[in-house]
Amino acid sequence: MSSKNRSNKKHPAAKPTARTIKLTSAFHASEQLRPMAQQLTSTRSAAAYSGVQNYAHSHSGEAAAAAYLALGHAYMLDHRYAEAASTYRLAAGSGEALDDYADYLGAQAALQAGHGADAYALLDRFAERHPDSIFVANAPILLANAYIQQNNPQGALRVLQPLADTPQAAHSDFRYTLGRAYQLAGDTGHAAPIYRSIYVTQPLTFEAGQARAQLQAMSVPLTSAERKAHADQLFNAKRYAEAGDEYHAIQREGNGLSPADHDALLIYAAVCDMKMKRISRRDVERLPDTADDSAALKLYMLAEISRNENDEAGHDAIINDMVKRFPTSRWLEEALYSGGNMYLIKHDAKQATYHYSLLVQMFPSSTYAASAHWRAAWMNYRIRNYVEAARLMDEQIRGYPAGIETPSALYWRARMYEDEEHDLGQAANYYRTLASTYNNYYYAELARTRLAVLKAQPAVAPAATLSFVRKPVVPELSGELPENEPHLIKARLLANAALNEYIGPEIQASETSSEWGALGQSEIYASYGEYPRALQSMKHSGISFFALPMDQVPNVYWTLLFPKPYWGDIVSNADKNGLDPFLVASLIRQESEFNPGAVSRANAYGLMQLLPSVGKSIAKKQGMKGFKTPQLLNPATNLQLGTVNLRQVIDRYGGQQEYALAAYNAGDVPVRQWMSSGDYKDIAEFVESIPYTETREYVQAIMRNRLMYKALYPSH
Repeated sequence: MSSKNRSNKKHPAAKPTARTIKLTSAFHASEQLRPMAQQLTSTRSAAAYSGVQNYAHSHSGEAAAAAYLALGHAYMLDHRYAEAASTYRLAAGSGEALDDYADYLGAQAALQAGHGADAYALLDRFAERHPDSIFVANAPILLANAYIQQNNPQGALRVLQPLADTPQAAHSDFRYTLGRAYQLAGDTGHAAPIYRSIYVTQPLTFEAGQARAQLQAMSVPLTSAERKAHADQLFNAKRYAEAGDEYHAIQREGNGLSPADHDALLIYAAVCDMKMKRISRRDVERLPDTADDSAALKLYMLAEISRNENDEAGHDAIINDMVKRFPTSRWLEEALYSGGNMYLIKHDAKQATYHYSLLVQMFPSSTYAASAHWRAAWMNYRIRNYVEAARLMDEQIRGYPAGIETPSALYWRARMYEDEEHDLGQAANYYRTLASTYNNYYYAELARTRLAVLKAQPAVAPAATLSFVRKPVVPELSGELPENEPHLIKARLLANAALNEYIGPEIQASETSSEWGALGQSEIYASYGEYPRALQSMKHSGISFFALPMDQVPNVYWTLLFPKPYWGDIVSNADKNGLDPFLVASLIRQESEFNPGAVSRANAYGLMQLLPSVGKSIAKKQGMKGFKTPQLLNPATNLQLGTVNLRQVIDRYGGQQEYALAAYNAGDVPVRQWMSSGDYKDIAEFVESIPYTETREYVQAIMRNRLMYKALYPSH
């Protein structure tokens, strides 16, 4: 598709309606409120409250309504529910554009304040009064809860029972509220099955815990089988702490399970303990020996413990036993992938290849299959077994054409055509396919570099493998938004009132949001400086932007994907430390998504994610007196110290940015080990050989994004 067609696609121009005119007028009337409202939501300081209150008192109509909504929202966040309820009433009396928000949020506040009766009028016939509101589906639930709070279960049942066949009735909040209504009406025969069903079939919801509490209050016990089914789903969702607690509770309380189910419960509880690092080899060895798949799970645990103990012989013996006894078990699948990863980190290509190849052979439909197949191919390349590596890479492209490993396979297969087989024409075919299919991927730029080295080559017929390559699907992208779309205008108005959590749902309520929603949401966030949320909206859109040439994507998408907040400080500090400011911006984009308040699970702070110890050390050398860790959340301070740190890391690796970035993410010790573990032909081979997936993708993303920044902002 041509650049012109893609970038100039426009949404059909809808004529303004009375409603959109009203919404637009409300938006413009309240634009000056936005910075004050956003500040209030962020800080909820006395000064921020005072500023929005003064704005509300000095304005009328929609501007005042938006201000009162902002105040009500802040009161709710501060648990000042009575004040919130009265403020929402003022919003409803001042304007009409957001009257559904005033009614629904006002009802919520009344309920939280213990005045459920005040919510009746706000929620009565809500769908008739606000047919396009995002709250239509939830309003009956809130109304029913108001009746329940006022000890009127029959009123709640009158609201909910007619909705039993609607999609909303399947939601856990609807079902729980219905159960509460039956319970208060004294109908435990209807209430108990509802609670049981929520607990067993919707265990990941908040209402599951509430349902169990109500069953206990009714003296209706859950069966051991129901509790185990609940725990099993938590286990499958990898919520091991909660699952383990439930397994152990069933065990302690005399569970009444069959012997086989009891043994399985002990083994699954042990897995949870292992995931939480609370079990020893001896504990696992004491577990019962079963005749079902739980036996495979026990062996899997022992294999993992052997891996952690660096007992390769013990690990391999367990794997061989599992292959013989449990060839179809998912725990063998897990054990093979884990074993392959262990040997990958150890740089034992033979054993890594064995585990990965066996996984692909025995579990061809595994979610790990594409990754395992690629790693087997790469291990063969690294030990210079080029014939097998070439075969596997072509097989990768044919067998997993939509996999994330396909660009890697195309590039390295081309390198073998070029370096080993000296078939420069076929190498060029692979490079061109890679560059045109994955335009702005890390490997596409490397492919273009190789094509420049090869220059013009005699044309040769493309290898049959290349016919399997599929270009990622990218929807039509328009740089323009449907300006008369009521939900878009309303979302902008919500931003003026700092009702930020409703911006996304409001946009998604539009029937056409799939065409423009990501852009609309991202632009709104960026308009009030929420660059992290704007960037996240673009990232989470599911659109394969990087598959297209830059000029085939409207520029507004790129500027939202690659923003430049704090640019003056970035440039100034980069210059002081001899750094490329685009490299610094790319690192920040990867580390914190430009969120100055980010604190990671590893206790890294701010834009450049500095550890407090690193920040303190550099601050001392920079002559900063009285340094405290919270200062790392100040963008200026973080950039000042962070750029010094990045310069030092790069210098430790002789100026090689890829080594430095790997160390920035994974630490110096593993990077030094990786550097010394093999004779890499070039830096790209080192990067592909990084055994930590997170670190490998981190380095590739930053190097790719640095080029994107340079291309987008050439004058900077």
